Amino acid sequence: MALLKAFVVVILWVGIAGTAKAGDPNILTDFIVPPNVTTVDGSFFTYTGLRAVIGAEPAKEFKVHKAGLAEFPALNGQSVSYAVLEYPAGTTNPPHTHPRSAELLFLANGALQVGFVDTTNKLFTQTLQAGDVFVFPKGLAHFQYNADPQKPALAISAFGSANAGTVSLPTTLFATGIDDQVLAISFKIDVATIQKLKAGLAPKP
Repeated sequence: MALLKAFVVVILWVGIAGTAKAGDPNILTDFIVPPNVTTVDGSFFTYTGLRAVIGAEPAKEFKVHKAGLAEFPALNGQSVSYAVLEYPAGTTNPPHTHPRSAELLFLANGALQVGFVDTTNKLFTQTLQAGDVFVFPKGLAHFQYNADPQKPALAISAFGSANAGTVSLPTTLFATGIDDQVLAISFKIDVATIQKLKAGLAPKP
């Protein structure tokens, strides 16, 4: 009986610990100031890195401008972040996940085909027009695609984490050194095809 009670306590503790790590931790102060910051005023809570997007020439390839914890230290403990995404004509944001947050995407300009796959492998898709908002649930694989062959699209994404994280599926699977044989067996294709995929995703010199 004592062993059973101890087992239950461990299971409950693991469950609570896992829940606590599912998102950003709560903080006990209004905000967190990094050790190297000596003066805190309005500028500490201001991020100007997205000014470069306003009035700029359209991007030539898919581009993400982030305003997360790494770029904006004042977000530490606030459980929010932003990204501005530029989609030139015919480009995609490849399938990826955000392990620590849902994504709320607002389409500011153009049109996008978007979708995500849930844990039952059901695909949910939608074609968005400017002004539409779409939510990608936390941790699920999703994508965005500008199918227009001529017009660019621009979107703004909000996250419920200062550091939502991004796991790009093509890069994670084919550009991180996973053994060719493992991938070939997993995808039921030959090693030569895996090597072609890896070569296509290799960093450009």
